[in-house]
Amino acid sequence: MKQETRRGGFLGWVERTGNRLPDPVFIFLWLILILVAISVAGELAGWSALHPARTEPSTGQPVQVTVSSLLSAENVRRLWTETAATFTGFPPLGYVLVVMLGAGVAERSGLFSTAMRASLANVPRPLLTPAIALVSMMGNHAADAAFVVLIPLGGIIFHAAGRNPLVGIAASFASVAGGFSANLLPGQLDALLLGITEAAVQTTFGSYSANIAGNWYFIAAMLVVYLPIIWFVTDRVIEPRLGNYDRSLASEVMLEGGSPATSDAQRKGLRWAGLALIGVIALWLLGVFGPGTPLIDETAGPEARLTPLYRSLLTFALLIFLLPGWAYGKATGVIADHRDLVKMLSGSMQDMAYYLVLAFVAAHFVAMFDWSNLGLIIAVSGAEILRSSGLPAWAMLGAVVLFGAILNLFIGSASAKWAVLSPVLVPMLLLLGVSPEMTTAAYRAGDSATNMVTPLMVYFPLVLIFCQRWVKDFGIGSLTATMLPYGLSILVAGVGLTIAWVALEIPPGPDTSVFMDLPKATTG
Repeated sequence: MKQETRRGGFLGWVERTGNRLPDPVFIFLWLILILVAISVAGELAGWSALHPARTEPSTGQPVQVTVSSLLSAENVRRLWTETAATFTGFPPLGYVLVVMLGAGVAERSGLFSTAMRASLANVPRPLLTPAIALVSMMGNHAADAAFVVLIPLGGIIFHAAGRNPLVGIAASFASVAGGFSANLLPGQLDALLLGITEAAVQTTFGSYSANIAGNWYFIAAMLVVYLPIIWFVTDRVIEPRLGNYDRSLASEVMLEGGSPATSDAQRKGLRWAGLALIGVIALWLLGVFGPGTPLIDETAGPEARLTPLYRSLLTFALLIFLLPGWAYGKATGVIADHRDLVKMLSGSMQDMAYYLVLAFVAAHFVAMFDWSNLGLIIAVSGAEILRSSGLPAWAMLGAVVLFGAILNLFIGSASAKWAVLSPVLVPMLLLLGVSPEMTTAAYRAGDSATNMVTPLMVYFPLVLIFCQRWVKDFGIGSLTATMLPYGLSILVAGVGLTIAWVALEIPPGPDTSVFMDLPKATTG
């Protein structure tokens, strides 16, 4: 028996077609073979582009980057000699395994089940969606950890409230991925992207200092605009389509059964878990405010001072699940001794077995795509097309949003794409009078809109695994069809927001503007 969904129309066709595809592991293997063939053809055809951020030391001219055949001696050598490094260097791998160690204990001890039932007992069902959307978008301050922590929690929270857990996963995935830049406060992503923007201006025009909070108003507006969109799509499109959840479809028992009432042992467990949680938070705050402030780099500049704090969030997520889960299990008797704890830790890694296989082939596809230089050449060529289009500023920035969304289907990293695009787009638009901060804001609006609908996004396979723990036969087509309405809605909203922002000349952040004159150092 399969999860009942309304499979008609275009989304039904997407789901049926996608589910006929091979297992994602073999999809990546086929993509690798196709990539090899394209790289060989590209090298023979002499595909190339001038790297906008690299120059020849002797001449100062931009470096000519050509497609590198993946069958060249150098790339074959890389493939054979760096297999382990390519796998273990896959960025999501460490995040997933570290966080899932703690989450596995919290899940198996029963803490997730009891805490969610108790906390949601009196919460109106319709308010769950905007609450999850808000927390998920704000959770992007935790960077990649948000994908690993918040998305599965969305499913658990919806299930505890009697709603389809797949809907909760979809709402959180749309918010974390589609709203990756949307936030009420600037964070590490702002410092990273605007730092790249600053370098792009300096390369062409000389001395320039980008405003690290230069996108604050724009990203806050993105959150305000995206939240009701995600709310509407979730409750009016996705939930009716997925229908009610049939617990018998789960690949394992995700939550404890029984009465929704909380027993004395469970209440005791929650108290112990609460004390453990307070302890973890106190330990974390000690690292922020205690002697030596190990989580604050006092010697760094303002934009980098909080970097250790942000990077500590992964370990914080591990401990905030592991220690309260352990305390809850001890109080309820589920964990009798340390051996039970080790079994739970081992079990959480067993759940990740399929993901490890998938990550192995995905890591090699991502690495080989980088070795081929195809992503760089596609990005530079696309930016040059925009440069020669002759569009007015508002239309050009709208095109930047669309171009970023399309390019995001092939290159996932926001900073990697911007490092390639910014040396072309930022000076180009600055010559038209558009501020570097506004150009960065337009890029950010398009960068994440298609995150949730491309299997090449590094966390897409993990989200698919989260779904399959609730519904065994939930395939890649099912997930794509579920997320497509979010992606299209957010993309349209991002384009509209950007065009309106430029037309109304609203500052993208404090002490910034949409338009500005060229930096005075243009003669340097």
